[in-house]
Amino acid sequence: MLNIPLMKNNILPEDIEALVTFLRTEDRLTNGPKVVEFEKAWSEWLGVKHSLFVNSGASANLITMAVIRDLYGPGEVIVPPITWSSDITSVFAAGLTPVFADVNVSNMAMDEEEIISHLSENTRAVFLTHVLGFNGLSQRLLEELKARNIPLIEDVCESHGASMGGKKCGTFGLASNFSFYYAHHMSTIEGGMICTDDDGFYQMCRMYRSHGMVRELTDENMKREYAEKHPDLRPEFLFAVPGYNMRSTELNAVMGLSQLPRLDANNARRVENLKLFISHLDPEKYFTDFAMEGAVNYAFVVLLCHPSEEKFQALTDMLRAENVEFRRGTAGGGNMARQPFVRQRMPGFNPASLKNADIIHFYGLYTGNYPTLEKEKILGLCECLNSL
Repeated sequence: MLNIPLMKNNILPEDIEALVTFLRTEDRLTNGPKVVEFEKAWSEWLGVKHSLFVNSGASANLITMAVIRDLYGPGEVIVPPITWSSDITSVFAAGLTPVFADVNVSNMAMDEEEIISHLSENTRAVFLTHVLGFNGLSQRLLEELKARNIPLIEDVCESHGASMGGKKCGTFGLASNFSFYYAHHMSTIEGGMICTDDDGFYQMCRMYRSHGMVRELTDENMKREYAEKHPDLRPEFLFAVPGYNMRSTELNAVMGLSQLPRLDANNARRVENLKLFISHLDPEKYFTDFAMEGAVNYAFVVLLCHPSEEKFQALTDMLRAENVEFRRGTAGGGNMARQPFVRQRMPGFNPASLKNADIIHFYGLYTGNYPTLEKEKILGLCECLNSL
């Protein structure tokens, strides 16, 4: 029996020791100096001007879409069907309208031609997800968005360290979102990050993170302008936007600071694992023509070349028998347009029109890829898959 979990050893004894040491020496546990230190370290690693630590990747999505709505007004956001639910939820929550664009099977991100065909004068942003460690961008898409002055928001929650042309994903758009959930490339137990080079966008995000309070701004000119506009209100209790408490804690930041130095080396192992897996998978049975350049996958995608319910059932039965943990439909369970919360709000949209997303939904899954996954288990997994 192969016995392969989705994730293993993502939190090491040294991470726990860092937390214990912190608890023994410090008494402030809520958002404070360690959060700021982690934000600066993350900005340096990614290559951006600003990073804002929040309590989850979902919160990062909510804040980002709220700021898009404030800055650009009501309208449409181009979204992928292969993503996590909070991407779509955040668009609805901001009062914006999601417009689905089908994906490219090679990286499971929105196809560039699909995105471009859906752009209009009502488009307020393109919200692109880098799925499971693949780069989802192309130079043509970036140039088209720049020419039309349409902001790009990158969801990099599943793709820490993925790149295009040697530049990290999460640095191409107006802003990007990351998640540090346990199963991802690195973990703060729970947590997320919003990253941007835009000063104004960053300041708006700071307010949304903490109840909408103006006192959270680090731009003194903005603080003064708000105070002057509202002389009847106390500056320390001036709520400029409808925010919530989406702050994280010092403990989560300590965990992030402990894990970040290992990220690049761990990603290198994941890349080696992925190449080994793809090279030994039967291309007559499984899709192997993935966009490998710049990919840092924490998962192995298994997608049938020839859709067959019987074959897919045999595949899942075999994985269960070998105790190989997997998730059907890959990211988010497959075609997000099929989910009840979407269909209730978009009753006229036919999710089956997203043909590639449906192929992944019904005939795709992923298994775990982590730094300590043994070569023998990867080869054994390929042997089992190829035997079907």
